[in-house]
Amino acid sequence: MGSVSNLKIDLVEVCEAAARACAPFVGSGQKDEGDGLAVDAMRSRINKVKMNGTIVIGEGAKDEAPALYDGEKVGTGEGIGVDIAVDPIEGTNLFAKDMPGSIVTLAAAPAGSMYQPGSCFYMDKQVYPKAARGKIDPEAPIADRLKQLAAALGKDVAELKIFILDKPRHHAMMKEVYAAGAKIRLATDGDVNGAIQAVLNMGSDALFGIGGTPEGIVTACAARAMGAEMFGRMAPQKDFEIELCKKEGIDTTRILTRDELITSDDCLFIATGLTSGAYVRHVKTGHDTYGKFMTTDTVVLDGGIGNIRHVQTTIHV
Repeated sequence: MGSVSNLKIDLVEVCEAAARACAPFVGSGQKDEGDGLAVDAMRSRINKVKMNGTIVIGEGAKDEAPALYDGEKVGTGEGIGVDIAVDPIEGTNLFAKDMPGSIVTLAAAPAGSMYQPGSCFYMDKQVYPKAARGKIDPEAPIADRLKQLAAALGKDVAELKIFILDKPRHHAMMKEVYAAGAKIRLATDGDVNGAIQAVLNMGSDALFGIGGTPEGIVTACAARAMGAEMFGRMAPQKDFEIELCKKEGIDTTRILTRDELITSDDCLFIATGLTSGAYVRHVKTGHDTYGKFMTTDTVVLDGGIGNIRHVQTTIHV
């Protein structure tokens, strides 16, 4: 049997191709145009990868998205079975405004190992670094969780910085975090970016809050690859979504563990920077004696090996 870990260079090139394709639209205000270019480039390159891949988390239901939709078969059809989760542009508003934290991201794991959320589009997430693994009670009040996290990291609560999306649904949570004495790093979009900061303990000590379920599955791969901690609970936000979840028997009270969201250590998380952030830089363009070039910066979290790899690639275009 092969390993998903062996596909990492090919899958890095999938993310790099998407980043190069959409990079000219960074800061243009045209997020849909950029996203379309990223999707097309990602799909073209991923179908050259020698694997029997299935998009488990993609651009949407088959009748809504023409490419990289949930259930789409990708790769050459040869080799090992692979579950794929993609977000061709994570943080589209950040991308459109050239604000920090927009990335191309992809996660991969053996076939059947990624949680399939059905019609629940939102997830309430808690993400913590490796030092906190097994030391957090996910159902405890926020103040208690912050004390547990501080003890695990050897910090005072006042030294903690929690990444939270700046959304009305989080205002009560933010008040609790502040009341407990911790700090908050706010962002308008991009909770995968915030979660990876927590996983790597680079810029944030944890992520709290409700964001997209697809992003939650991608994050779970990163957390498992690095031995970090994560919990998720399905959190439908709109009436039609609540009804769909009821019809599908989705338990919105149950907290899912990291290892329920992704059941294999043989998993990959890959992110290529579109705008600069805590752990990857933006796509750079320039000219030299050979002509125009583009340089991408990518981070790979490899659960099969348990390491972090940074890949910088320059090609002439």
